[in-house]
Order: sequence, then structure tokens, then C-alpha cells
Amino acid sequence: MEESMRKRLAATKLRYEEIEKELSEKDFSNNIQSLTDLSKEQASLRPAYEAFSRYEFLEHDIQDAMEIISSGDPELSEFAREQRKQDEEEMARLEDELKTLLLPVDPNDSKNIIVEIRGAVGGDEANIFAGDLLRMYSRYAEMQGWTIRFLDGEEGTAGGYSYVSCMVRGENVYSKLKFESGAHRVQRVPKTEASGRIHTSTATVLVMPEAEEVDVQINPNDLKIDTYRSQGAGGQNVNKTESAVRITHIPTGIVVSCQTEKAQLQNKEICMRMIRAKVKAYFQEKEDSARASERRLKVGTGERSEKIRTYNYPQNRVTDHRIGFTTNTLDRVMEGELDSIIDALIHYDQEQRLLEEGQ
Repeated sequence: MEESMRKRLAATKLRYEEIEKELSEKDFSNNIQSLTDLSKEQASLRPAYEAFSRYEFLEHDIQDAMEIISSGDPELSEFAREQRKQDEEEMARLEDELKTLLLPVDPNDSKNIIVEIRGAVGGDEANIFAGDLLRMYSRYAEMQGWTIRFLDGEEGTAGGYSYVSCMVRGENVYSKLKFESGAHRVQRVPKTEASGRIHTSTATVLVMPEAEEVDVQINPNDLKIDTYRSQGAGGQNVNKTESAVRITHIPTGIVVSCQTEKAQLQNKEICMRMIRAKVKAYFQEKEDSARASERRLKVGTGERSEKIRTYNYPQNRVTDHRIGFTTNTLDRVMEGELDSIIDALIHYDQEQRLLEEGQ
């Protein structure tokens, strides 16, 4: 192991043990936030701490094996050689794992997200596919133990959504879904197609980490806030008060709206969460596009040529074009079984960052 890597791991181990001591000795009854912050930091350090502790144990084990081999006892020496070989193989695996664990952590990885899905190219079929994607992500969220909350949307005339947004809350949500932003292409016979011809349509997905007030500063004077009556089912269900809220961020032209709650104040709070996330994403995208090394595709106009992934129904195939990953399990993917695709994307991203660090 390189000395620079060992020093970083030793510092990580020391910090982990300092936090452990502080958590066991200090009274946090009057400072719950500090307890939460320390617990989160310790949890983030734990994988590297445990892997490095195991690595150090194996180093000592190899030293013991070398002493036995040098003692000259034939039977014990043979056993020690076999043990040393196993330890060295495990150490090599751990060293690769530790290199990945030492990569800088995306500060947004642990955050909740706001997801926007829009029907793009393909008319009614694009909107239907947008609804299918919403269901796919909803099922995946359920499997992960996350909660998903509908925020706003406009249903398509033939089903699905021309636009829909939702909030996903849970553990490390952004770290799993941050690579989903982009144009998703579907190839299938539409429900609205009488002749049975295969059509190609697209829907766009935008994943944004939830932004706190400290993450992005928004001048209240830059906001135009409108209220209106929520759309009801008619009769007694029509909302007689202006509880729905629409907020426009004037400098960027970003518009959000919410009518899911009965109280105007609650809808306004949700809109502010959406505005913060979208404004942060807006400026982050500008910053990313200026970097030559930026690897991740962002949501665009939804043209077919911008696709990041294709869902081919006749062949039961899903292909992620950014990494050349293909799986012939589209039926299961659409039921929320996204782990194979997401794991491949995370692994590819880690490989690319390791290559960049080595340059």
C-alpha cells in the first residue's frame, strides 16, 4: 500500500475512534443536532474504518506466518505459507476496495430528491411512457424502503403524464438515482396504435437533490407567488379556497406549482422546496457544462438522439448507452428491479474517478 494512502486511512481511523469516544462520553441531551451530525459522520467513515482495520489485522497475521516459516518446522511452515497466501489475496482485494472508499463523497449523496418526468417526443405514447417511468421509480422506492410523495402533475389525454413531479425520501436516495437524469427512449407498439407498428418515443427525467436554505440563497424579491383554486372532481369536491400555489423564480424563469395539500401554507412550503432544488440544479448544470471532464448527461429537449437509455419491449431489453450496459429483463426492470443498472452506473462512475485520480 502506498504511504499516502496509508496516511489517509490512518487519519480516517483516528477520526472514527475520536467520534466513537465522544459519542460514548458526551451528553447530547441538549444538542440533538450535534449528535445527529456526529452519528452521520461516523456512519460515513465506518466502511473505510472496518476495511482498514481488517487490512492491518492481516498484516500482523502475515508477520506471524513469516515467523513460523522461518522457525523451520515443516508441518507448521506449510500451514503458515497457505495462510499467508490467503491473507495476501484478501489484502489485495481490500486495497482495491479502500481506494474506492477513499474517493471524495458527493455531498448530495445522502439527500432526498425531487424527480421530474415529462413526456417528450411521441405525443400520447410519450406521456404514457412517462407514467410507466413514474411507476417504475415508485416500485423501486418501495423496495428500498423509501417514501415517495406526489407533488404536481398534468395527466395525458390518453393516460400517463405530460408532466409529473414527486419527492423521494429515504437513506442515500440521491446516491442511487442521480444518474437517472436524461432522455429515456421506449420502443414498442403503443396502446393507441391500431396497426401494430413499433413506435419510438421519449420521456425526460430530471433528478435533483433537495436543497436546504443554507444550500441556495433565494431573494424573496425574485419570487412571483400566485394562488389559485385546486382542481377538484366537481360538485362538493371543488376546492372553494385558493389553496394551490404557483411560484415563479424571475431571474431564471423557473416555475413550480403544488396543489396536493388542503392548506395554502403547506403548498407554499412544498413549492419553496421545489424552487430551491430547481434553482440549485439550474446553476449546477451551468457549472457542469463548463467542465470538459463532465461525464454525466443532463436532461435536454428529449430528442431521440439524446437518449441515455432504451427500453425495447419486443426484445425485453434495456440498454444504458452511456456505459454500454444491457439486460434482457425489461419486464422486471419496469417492476422496479433497477439494482443491476444502478450498480453498473455507480461502478462505472467509481472506475472513472479512480482513473482521474491516478492521472
